[in-house]
Amino acid sequence: MTVEVGDAIPPWHMESVTPERMKTVAAIFRDPFPVHWDREATRAMGFEGKLLNQSPVNLGYVINMLIAWAGPNCIRRIRTEFPRPVFDGAAVTAGGKVVGLAKDGDDTIAECELWLDSEDGTRNLTARAWVIVS
Repeated sequence: MTVEVGDAIPPWHMESVTPERMKTVAAIFRDPFPVHWDREATRAMGFEGKLLNQSPVNLGYVINMLIAWAGPNCIRRIRTEFPRPVFDGAAVTAGGKVVGLAKDGDDTIAECELWLDSEDGTRNLTARAWVIVS
């Protein structure tokens, strides 16, 4: 794969973040925080009864994008921030661009700026990743 600084990473889209998946993931994670399944709890917290998707799942959407672009063993390192929650029913799109390139032995490492945006334009996640592209 030929990669240049400034290249866009092909986006990855999740059509709908469903409450059923949030509840299942909460059970798998043994996550007792009710914001993933209890609308009354989120209403009391000021989220208007909207359920909040788990942050590791949101990161998973970005990782899916990187793997689709550069392969299953591509991620060398990733640093992530979660400025805003993703709510149930949202459509989200992971995107990114290459901001730097470096050599590490035989590998070419792309430094990438990444994000996850809801369809309303909310930036839900920002990240920087170092990805093997050779």
